[in-house]
Amino acid sequence: MSRPLNRRVFLASSAALASSGVSLGTATAASAAPAAGVPSVRVPDIDVRPAALDDPSEATLAEAAVLMRRGKLTSTGLVQAYLDRIERHDSTYQAYAEVTADAALQAARKADKSDRGSGGGPLRGIPLCIKDNYFTRGVPTRCNSYIFADFVPDEDATAVARLKAAGGILLGKGQMGPLATTRATTPNGTVTTVNAWTPDDPAVDPGGSSTGPACAVAARLASSSIGTQTGGSIVLPSNQQNLTGLKPTMGRVSVHGVIPLSFTRDHSGPLARDALDAAIMLQVMAGPDPNDPRTLGLPAVPDLIRAATPVISRGGTVRLRRATRIGVPADFLSAQKEVRGAFLDRLDAIPGVTLVDVVHPDDWTLLTGTFNAARLAERTEPFRHWLRDDPAKFGVSLLSWLQGLMLSGDEWITAQRAKNHLLREVLDGVLDTCDVVLQTGPVPFDILGLPELALPIGFDDAGVPVGAILGGQPYEEDRLLEVAAAHQAVTDWHTRRPADPTAGTRLRLAPAARPRVSAEEAAETSA
Repeated sequence: MSRPLNRRVFLASSAALASSGVSLGTATAASAAPAAGVPSVRVPDIDVRPAALDDPSEATLAEAAVLMRRGKLTSTGLVQAYLDRIERHDSTYQAYAEVTADAALQAARKADKSDRGSGGGPLRGIPLCIKDNYFTRGVPTRCNSYIFADFVPDEDATAVARLKAAGGILLGKGQMGPLATTRATTPNGTVTTVNAWTPDDPAVDPGGSSTGPACAVAARLASSSIGTQTGGSIVLPSNQQNLTGLKPTMGRVSVHGVIPLSFTRDHSGPLARDALDAAIMLQVMAGPDPNDPRTLGLPAVPDLIRAATPVISRGGTVRLRRATRIGVPADFLSAQKEVRGAFLDRLDAIPGVTLVDVVHPDDWTLLTGTFNAARLAERTEPFRHWLRDDPAKFGVSLLSWLQGLMLSGDEWITAQRAKNHLLREVLDGVLDTCDVVLQTGPVPFDILGLPELALPIGFDDAGVPVGAILGGQPYEEDRLLEVAAAHQAVTDWHTRRPADPTAGTRLRLAPAARPRVSAEEAAETSA
């Protein structure tokens, strides 16, 4: 589909979305999950790294699928390798809210017994971590909240159902920020999940609110994972933990069966080891769902796996699949100048890439900052019952819900007008001279529902990963993947693995030693 038509569809969808709403009961109806067929997706044959041959937990999703197809790895062996690591290390990482070990092993044995040549799906036998705000049939979905502390869904969320139909195995539920607001803590604010790269220092930011799903993949406790994003909760933990995270265009993936945070900004997407894994996951998850009107009437999902397969000439030169203009805002080098500068140099050296300067409008800070508060009213609306019944159930995140109550109707309407103005500024301004744009933060494209991809680009002086965020045109997730795949073909940042926790880490991370996020801090950093 042409870009002008994509934009018209996106503008129409955005206008319809702004005038509609959804109740918590609709968004989390456990009895209406759609039938999920197995997508026509094939994991390509790729070269498997020696490290993945030596250690199943090191294999990417694509590498594991290839090894299973070749009879070099079993699903049972892969699941057990992850369960062994979870048993040894998750008391330190605290990446999981729930581990479904017995059910995962049972599913793995079933996958191994079946005839692989008969099909079974592209994720056949692959163990996955699911963020704990997705409905999972028969498995608690607590959303790290007092409100849902005893909730066990009867059905899977659409995204989970599609991953399972493709052969994916639920390894467990990933820890998250309370009600998807901040980094992962207990409901009262005590820090739980750490950054996989600094397991002995819980003060280091691991990114939120999809903290556990990110840590699980980075720490080699799962092949891949899915999270949600409303204010950066896929791309930020991916950047902080050396992953490739992909937040698709609004409506590209159903959020039916996901406990909501903001109807106009909730997105579902993968947190993966590299661009190819992210593409495989999204290819399976994406598509229309009659239970989520946001997914209907959109352009067809492109071939994401092809987009994430780097183009290499016979001479070994990596080039971009399509000539692409990458916009660089004036403030991109205002932080992490050395790492980001080297990233730009590497991009500029890839044939097919053209770096172009882009300028944000004068009212950029106002549009992406002050008016961003409109999201608070949207999160409050479906939770009014609990706010009236027992505000203490919101724990450390209560203030942001109360702030939503204080937003007046005229302020919300003004914010929607500001959103429409921002959309025009981005589509007809920032993105008018480029195909993708580098960002210094996720919020603008979160507000608008445009696609974003996070990718690793290096490490800071303390050894903590540094990432970049690419923003794209409506429904052009494939273009983002093309850029990420080419960059990852000429760098090895995405293959770096954090060291396991030391023997003494468990003692240093006793609950009393973990910091606690205050209500004010939670409100300030809330998604």
